[in-house]
Amino acid sequence: MNLPALNASLNGAAGLFLIAGFIAIRAKREKLHKSLMLSAFLCSIAFLFSYLLHHLSTPGLTVKYAGPNWGKLPYLAMLALHTVLAAAVPFLAMRTLFLGFSGQLEKHRRLARLTFPIWVFVSITGVLIYFILYQWTPSWEIAKSALQQS
Repeated sequence: MNLPALNASLNGAAGLFLIAGFIAIRAKREKLHKSLMLSAFLCSIAFLFSYLLHHLSTPGLTVKYAGPNWGKLPYLAMLALHTVLAAAVPFLAMRTLFLGFSGQLEKHRRLARLTFPIWVFVSITGVLIYFILYQWTPSWEIAKSALQQS
């Protein structure tokens, strides 16, 4: 199974659900908004399990950026920001969902204004990182070759 592609797909789906949920709440379609945001959360949980499975099932595998030199600094900056914010998303998302589903709507709105852009950023950059490492550069092929030689 191609877990990195699954991970990127789950990240992308979460991002699409988030954006659709934002549009739904702006249209005052609260029930649809709740369903879409819950779907985004479930995609993110599935991503986390798939991500952990991938890394636990391939010990010693490190996929390092192997693209053009001009892209390395922007990639590393994006990766660093993605990693830091991704660590916060589960906590922000759980709290935001709890506030929304428990009817604490003013607190929910305030936290959602912070959570939403961070979560969307993490979802989008997760997909970009996949494409950079597995599709657009030889990073994955180099990592696979190094793993096979060890």
